[in-house]
Amino acid sequence: MTSLPSSPKVKTLLDEGLLQQARYVCEQAAIAAAEWRGLGDRMAADKAAVDAMRSALMSLDISGKVVIGEGERDEAPMLYIGESVGKGIGSEVDIALDPLEGTNFCASSTANALSVMALSPRGGLLHAPDMYMDKIAVGSNIGAGVVSLSQTPKANLAAIARRLKCEISSLQVCILERDRHSELIRSVRECGARVRLIGDGDVFAAIATNDRKSGIDVYLGTGGAPEGVLAAAAMKVIGGFFEGKLICSNEDERLRAERMGIVDFNMLYGIEEIVRSDVIFVASGVTDGALLDGVRFEEEGISVHSIVMHEASKRIETVRARLPL
Repeated sequence: MTSLPSSPKVKTLLDEGLLQQARYVCEQAAIAAAEWRGLGDRMAADKAAVDAMRSALMSLDISGKVVIGEGERDEAPMLYIGESVGKGIGSEVDIALDPLEGTNFCASSTANALSVMALSPRGGLLHAPDMYMDKIAVGSNIGAGVVSLSQTPKANLAAIARRLKCEISSLQVCILERDRHSELIRSVRECGARVRLIGDGDVFAAIATNDRKSGIDVYLGTGGAPEGVLAAAAMKVIGGFFEGKLICSNEDERLRAERMGIVDFNMLYGIEEIVRSDVIFVASGVTDGALLDGVRFEEEGISVHSIVMHEASKRIETVRARLPL
């Protein structure tokens, strides 16, 4: 594995005010997206979430830089990679965000749409363009040293079965339902494992490997690199194993990645290479799901269900906030 440049002394983000502000940002994005649930317009839902998240971020006492966002400056009008957010005072932080993870889920009012964000001290998060990443994730019951992208799906499934002392046929593998995964799906089923296909939401899928109630033993496949960074941020706090490999689809992507300092495209990025410092991870539910309940619009106010995680303090808590209508 190619070594990364040494990072500065690890700083922590243990600040009750910052934790609350990060939750507020995701709550606002979730509420805005929830207004579009079930209306079939995923673009409008995403725009509403982006607008609300950016407005909330700009009100914070931070000097923030978006390192994983809605795309690069020429592709996204707001929350683009490199955009400065916050009032320019207080903590200097790198931010990875997805205002609406699961746009299709929101548009169809189906489970597991989330608003997601991670914050780390400046230089703490992998800087990567909006490109594909090959990923594998397993929960803390399996842990590190068992699976790797350097192994075949068959070898990984056999290793998981040995660790769990079960048959491969007992395993459930979560994979994004995409044409590019047809061979992977076939290979997994030939091994005898069960496949759970999802249309969107691979941040949730990676996190769900830590939740025995989800039934997901391993997440496999190619998805967005931004979602990979967010998943690694959560996994760093809750445990488990995540590994990713950046995939260049064309020369333009390669050049963009190189401008961000990425030169080894064979590198396998573990959690510590993706999240190199302390991290806060926050997610708020937009629609009901296995991880969080969706936004509720009630007479007494708006109810938002969120999870807040902080790596240095090992803090993991769920919060049900009620905001005024």
